[in-house]
Amino acid sequence: MMSARNHRRRGAVTVEFALAVLLLIPVFLGVWAFGFSFFQYNQLENAVRAGARYASQRNYDSATTAPSSAFLAAVQKVTVYGDPAANTASATPVVTGLTTANIQLTVSFASGAPSAMTVSIRNFQILSYFGRITLNDKPYVWFPYLGTWAPP
Repeated sequence: MMSARNHRRRGAVTVEFALAVLLLIPVFLGVWAFGFSFFQYNQLENAVRAGARYASQRNYDSATTAPSSAFLAAVQKVTVYGDPAANTASATPVVTGLTTANIQLTVSFASGAPSAMTVSIRNFQILSYFGRITLNDKPYVWFPYLGTWAPP
């Protein structure tokens, strides 16, 4: 048989547990949400790196800093889908919600020839614990241009 003292002790443990859970659940959810946001940003960094690397090694077919539509589309598809020939209607992006419209390619010229390719993310929102975070020009990666310049 349970004494009155043990019965009160069990009640106190239940109250302490309820108070601890009220504190721990938001902490665990916050840590998970921060980790997920960090994971998404890391995926975007890897995608931008792949796109910039691809752009720096591909033949550049424009005489100006404005890339041709074929060059730009290929770089955007590599960044978003990991494949320059991806079908945008059926391919899965590396981060949910990322589209080719979010990818910006900047071509730098030096001495009249391409010298660097910079790929960045524009107007993309990451879900976070405190709402949405809009990324503009972040993450970005540049690579020196190593491909063949072949303007028309």
